[in-house]
Amino acid sequence: MTTSSILGQFDLCADKTQFPDLDNGYYYPVDVRIRLFGDATRWAMVAELLGYGPRAGNLVDLVYCFGNCLTRGEPGFGGSLDRVDNMAEIDPDGAEVYAGGVPVVVRGTALTVGAGAGAGTPLQDLFRLLAPASRGLLLADERELRAGIPSDLPELLRLDEWNQPEEFWDVRPSEHETFRMIADVLESGDPTRYRPTLPANTHWSHWPDAGTL
Repeated sequence: MTTSSILGQFDLCADKTQFPDLDNGYYYPVDVRIRLFGDATRWAMVAELLGYGPRAGNLVDLVYCFGNCLTRGEPGFGGSLDRVDNMAEIDPDGAEVYAGGVPVVVRGTALTVGAGAGAGTPLQDLFRLLAPASRGLLLADERELRAGIPSDLPELLRLDEWNQPEEFWDVRPSEHETFRMIADVLESGDPTRYRPTLPANTHWSHWPDAGTL
């Protein structure tokens, strides 16, 4: 387990478009998270991109898993998790706007829609308003998170924001500060190795073209 082998896996997945892409044209970004896990011989990274997908017809958590100890699948895109239980009530006409007057139900929990979102609010804006106070429901829980990695693998670090390259065609993960530091944390087991100098840009407002295809 070395930084070069970790970065090599990241680069290979990026070359195959199997690495988290915040500029995904099919999903309006809502929230993100990266969690790092490891011990003396094993490592794993789980990245989540939460976004509204008009084609998917739901608020979807895209989960990417990497590591040398995955319990299912290959490194890269690991699957998606639909988050909203009552899309037919929120958007009965398929117009991609909030119908108004109903809560957003996530995993059986009704989330009250505040005054900031009324009838006619674009769904991506509705979900972006709800996300800050509801991250625990919208992002992966422990069971979902551990579906592809060992249950006993210790967590090293959790990132709720970071600096992301605009395109991995121009800058591979191994050439970018964020993922080089992530690899260093995973190789060493020391979370203090993550000391970013670049400003975080993973907030949805930095990716205006995402979701527009």
